[in-house]
Amino acid sequence: MQPAGSLNPAWRFVGFPQQHTPLPPSRFEAGTVDGTPALKVNTQSSYGTWVFRWSTPQPVPATHLTWRWRVERPLTGGTAPANLMTKAGDDAAIKLCVMFDHPLARVPFVERTLLRVARGISGETLPAATVCYVWDPLLTPGTPGTNPYTRRVRFVSLGGPGAALGQWATESRDVAADFRLLFADELGADPATAVPYMTAVVLGADSDNTASASTAWVARVDWAAPGR
Repeated sequence: MQPAGSLNPAWRFVGFPQQHTPLPPSRFEAGTVDGTPALKVNTQSSYGTWVFRWSTPQPVPATHLTWRWRVERPLTGGTAPANLMTKAGDDAAIKLCVMFDHPLARVPFVERTLLRVARGISGETLPAATVCYVWDPLLTPGTPGTNPYTRRVRFVSLGGPGAALGQWATESRDVAADFRLLFADELGADPATAVPYMTAVVLGADSDNTASASTAWVARVDWAAPGR
């Protein structure tokens, strides 16, 4: 599954859902940094995702989702500061997300209605639940949050104040546990309630809200036993 070396044909670019004024696309390019084949991700007042989608939904493995990433240039030069908690600042130099086949019956009525409308307007089967891991220079690592535009996307911040630039960081996350934490309100009181199957893994980067620019790298996205 890892996007390394030449661009892996199992991954594809997906831009912003249909709208009146298309956004410039963030750039995803194969490259090498410090001898490591990796995916280079650049933004310039742009939006874009690099998507690995299964043909049929898959259960979350018992292993952890692991990857390496590094930010060379955080979001800079913009008209507003990046801030994941606000609509005006909802940008990220790099993020990795997992989309889920979350039953609509678990989604509150108003949000379920809005999701159906959004699916009809965009022409996309937008997921009912997405967990994102976002490299962020402001929030304490491990801080949970909800996307300011939609509660269908919830996140865990990584990086944090003082996070080193231009250096590889290795991440390992228990995706099922994070889903249970972030979407606990929709799983009910029964601890045996199943975590829904996954539909896609997504790498994303955007700087359209803040009109800024950034550069990051990602490598070795895979499933592995904790600690490996």
